Amino acid sequence: MTEVEAATGHEAGLREAVVAARRIVVKVGSSSISGANAGQIAPLVDALAEAHARGVQVVLVSSGAIATGIPYLKLDERPTDLATQQAAAAVGQNVLIHRYQESLDRYGIVAGQVLLTAGDLENATPRSNAQRAMERLLGLRILIIVNENDTVATQEIRFGDNDRLAALVSELVHADLLVLLSDVDALYTRPPHEPGAERISVVAHDDDLESVEIGTIGAAGVGTGGASTKIAAAKLASGQGIPVVLTSTDQVAQALSGAVVGTWFEAAPVG
Repeated sequence: MTEVEAATGHEAGLREAVVAARRIVVKVGSSSISGANAGQIAPLVDALAEAHARGVQVVLVSSGAIATGIPYLKLDERPTDLATQQAAAAVGQNVLIHRYQESLDRYGIVAGQVLLTAGDLENATPRSNAQRAMERLLGLRILIIVNENDTVATQEIRFGDNDRLAALVSELVHADLLVLLSDVDALYTRPPHEPGAERISVVAHDDDLESVEIGTIGAAGVGTGGASTKIAAAKLASGQGIPVVLTSTDQVAQALSGAVVGTWFEAAPVG
């Protein structure tokens, strides 16, 4: 067996954990489901509904409230001041959850909205309250949609916070898998548009990825994350024993079916 065949077999074996996962957290970014890409909500929901139908408990951590609210406030770009960001989030969150529920109605699935800040999950009382509510929702077969509570956030509206929030939510609900979605199909050795960029198939739990060259945020300009925040989130979750798939939003169905797409972050041994 060649090294390539061995690596492929190893990766395929890892992906069997996707099919076996009974509780999955999926994180999608603003640029993937807002503006010109708002139409991607339907295929995203298709993939989540398919997993839900086979008995998987699904939590979707969705950015996009501010980006969705921008055109309703007749703004040309993402606001820079906190008050207008909060206003855009207040309007956009309402529209965003309606879009999700309207799409979920096709499958008879009910969404439950949970608004959190990362700080909520770092303090015992709100953390316990959130955990109890989410456990009950999942037990009732509700598809949970989590977003950052931007209207009361201060420092929370910052670079990449929802990637970290997704990792914290994964830990909170004891997820079997975290799927981080973006506009790039995998982690590469350097920004994928640059010559010589190579897809990284598997990241070992103890790999510090020092040799990876990180680019900037996506071209859409409405999100706040980038490769660095997704790597940090993936390492945070995998360090807690939760494997992570990093891939693009248009490959979510393949990722959730166990296909060999994106980048797999191995879970660290725990216990």
